[in-house]
Amino acid sequence: MRFNRSVLTGAALAALAMGATTALAAPASAAPNTTPQKVCGSSYKTVNSAPVGSLGTVYLTYNSSNGENCVATIRNNPGTAVDMSTWIYVPDTDEGAEDYGRYTSYAGPAYVYGKAHCVDWGGHINNVYVQVTDSNCQALKEHRTTVTR
Repeated sequence: MRFNRSVLTGAALAALAMGATTALAAPASAAPNTTPQKVCGSSYKTVNSAPVGSLGTVYLTYNSSNGENCVATIRNNPGTAVDMSTWIYVPDTDEGAEDYGRYTSYAGPAYVYGKAHCVDWGGHINNVYVQVTDSNCQALKEHRTTVTR
């Protein structure tokens, strides 16, 4: 069976356009039943977490092979896009990262090098904010704060 090159080109462009439309139809954070490892990467292990009221959880993960921490804020019940954030900061090095926006399922990932350092981290969903300071180090006592605005 012979096909005209313009017919094949047209079919390929149509398929590409359909794929692009499908790919753009849902935001990247629309994955239901997501995990910190799906957000940060499979080599990141959860080392700490903090509830964001009853709305979800902020997860702190660590990759021992590269010394990086990653944070992700994940909703308990994905749905309509809402204001969300996740952030991490290393006071010793003054390095930090964040992700903020309107998301349906999760905010993140946010990565920072944190090997052998205390980290501050947190996030929010809607009007509930959580912050953890002096975390994951033996030298200091961890402090947690949850605020509803």
